[in-house]
Amino acid sequence: MFGPTSLGPTNLAPTRLPRNLKYRTLVERLAVCRLASGASVPDWALQGVFFCVVRAVDELSVVCPEDLLPYGLSAERGWMALKLEGPFPFTMSGVLASFLQPLAEAQIPIFAISTFDTDYVLIKRESLERAVAALRAAGHERVDDKAR
Repeated sequence: MFGPTSLGPTNLAPTRLPRNLKYRTLVERLAVCRLASGASVPDWALQGVFFCVVRAVDELSVVCPEDLLPYGLSAERGWMALKLEGPFPFTMSGVLASFLQPLAEAQIPIFAISTFDTDYVLIKRESLERAVAALRAAGHERVDDKAR
């Protein structure tokens, strides 16, 4: 029989989603830009405290600090990141969905980035107050509760 510390089937069951998630706001102003699929990853895309580069068949997407973007580059500016306080086990389902649902209901557009340990949800800076209110009403807790 398998016990709670064994590697048996009882450890393969999905973990239950917590009733509320904790998150923090990152203060850096971010931009999201799209480069050609065959473009080289530019040096400026790999700088800053927070950045993300994703190559797909159709595009090269870059999220980076706004102030690192070269002049004239087409990009969507004015984003900020909400960082979910992970890590979350891979067996836990619905983490991102439970965080995004209240934002969708409040009609707040997002750009999501996932890492090995956690998720980041980018929102427009001007949506922060509405996002915090919607997330609080859904039971999620901002742990850096300072105006930024």
